[in-house]
Amino acid sequence: MRGSLVSEIKLLFSYGTLQNRLVQLETFGRELVGNEDQLLGYKLEMVKIGDQQVVALSGKTHHPIAVASQDKSDFVSGVIFEITSEELTQSDLYEVSDYKRVMGAFKSGQKAWVYVQA
Repeated sequence: MRGSLVSEIKLLFSYGTLQNRLVQLETFGRELVGNEDQLLGYKLEMVKIGDQQVVALSGKTHHPIAVASQDKSDFVSGVIFEITSEELTQSDLYEVSDYKRVMGAFKSGQKAWVYVQA
């Protein structure tokens, strides 16, 4: 419907700081609702965050980062959240340049956006 005020619902997977209530409130203005799932074909490492605003908001100098794995049995646990298109844009602004957004495959069979190693 053209000109609709209803935003398209998107799915966003978080395995890190976007699961934090305070980060959600600051980034989206609300708490997110989601379901636990597993991102397939990735493993977690840690990355040092240089953006002091992100460090101040998350309270952490190092954040987890999903790195593509050669081992098909590797997976990353987290939560798939339902967000709006506008909130997806806001999450892009929150993430630092070490991350890129890709469409991921999940144990549940769903497809969702996820931030992984750039």
